[in-house]
Amino acid sequence: MTDQRPVYIIDGSRTPFLKARGGPGPFTPVDLAVQCGRPLLTRQPAAYDAYDLVILGCVNVIADEMNPARVAALRLGMGEDTVAFTVQINCGSGMQSIDTAYRYIRDGSADLILAGGTEALSHTPLVFRNDAVEWYAGMARAKGTLERASLLADIRPDFFKPVIGLERGLTDPITDLNMGQTAEILAHRFGISREAADHYAVGSHRRLAKAQEEGWLDGEVEPAFDRNGNVYRKDDGVRPDSNMESLAKLSPAFEKPYGKVTAGNSSQITDGASWVILASEEAVKRHRLDPMATLRDSQWSALNPSVMGLGPVLCATEMMKRNGLGREAIDLWEINEAFAAQVLACLAAWEDETFCREILDLPEAFGPIDHDRLNVDGGAISLGHPVGTSGNRIVLHLVRAMARLGKKCGIASECIGGGQGGAMLVEMV
Repeated sequence: MTDQRPVYIIDGSRTPFLKARGGPGPFTPVDLAVQCGRPLLTRQPAAYDAYDLVILGCVNVIADEMNPARVAALRLGMGEDTVAFTVQINCGSGMQSIDTAYRYIRDGSADLILAGGTEALSHTPLVFRNDAVEWYAGMARAKGTLERASLLADIRPDFFKPVIGLERGLTDPITDLNMGQTAEILAHRFGISREAADHYAVGSHRRLAKAQEEGWLDGEVEPAFDRNGNVYRKDDGVRPDSNMESLAKLSPAFEKPYGKVTAGNSSQITDGASWVILASEEAVKRHRLDPMATLRDSQWSALNPSVMGLGPVLCATEMMKRNGLGREAIDLWEINEAFAAQVLACLAAWEDETFCREILDLPEAFGPIDHDRLNVDGGAISLGHPVGTSGNRIVLHLVRAMARLGKKCGIASECIGGGQGGAMLVEMV
């Protein structure tokens, strides 16, 4: 519509993505958001309190940081008058923050917004099983020593063995399938082999390793400093020496013995945060900002949770149809690498004429996406998938990669646990 205002992506930054290693990492979700937020805000000509809103995606909010967007905004010194709220749509949370900001600015409700995502999966809380919770509740209600003594007779050793909340969070409550099993369904449906998945994973690691070596991430990744003075400068889950032989030795993680999804060709459990600044044309002029790109459109789609990994195919295709864009118009793609089999299934679906005709309402197959245009610097398999952050990171990195490579138009997309997908169309200024 002609009355919609243009929305500009000004700048962004993220922390290194730090692999979870069996215990709480050095940073909470808000710690991470502050680590990359401070240098980003410092290099902008706009004052800290000039922002209309702070919006932050976060899935595993910890008890000490309720509404992490507000806590982060205050710690960043953005002023007590700055409204800040947290959004959650599983893997799409970091992208949802951008989308919400985009719509506020496009429709004239705001001019300058800080939108991000953060996640510290290593801080995911431990939870007790339901029967253990019922036993503890009974002990709390018990009246007198005799009643408590009788309850003690019902105690079981597993009452003292909590479950990592992430394990339950990654299982869909409707289908009772975990995310890895949904990737196995797609691998079966589209004939994705174990070798193809491993080959894709090797490529992800090699692309990220090269990007680190060449310094291509230097303007994107801010070093993070913990309370003990340790410095974290780069994504630490990358394995440059990854190869087909080593990956072939790994057992299937979810469907033994013949499954295609392993720990080696899946995204890593990781901590990290990312921010993007969005502005109206009025804000650009008022604060003398230098836009990098225009956010042209966004799309959310939903589908059966058992095949949630196909979400990018639905939303990206619908968005392209609305904007009259063909496959060749998209110079670069970022598709979040939840699982190698899932990304490959999306590519296969776009080449499947029956799928495209019956599901995407296209007259013929969409066609192949050139791997040289897809996740050019690696993805979640090599750098990790902090759930509330990844959608924000892929938009940020898409813009930076297009700027480096001299490209014009790109799409960032991701699948979302629960059976959804999100996509954004970005055009360089």
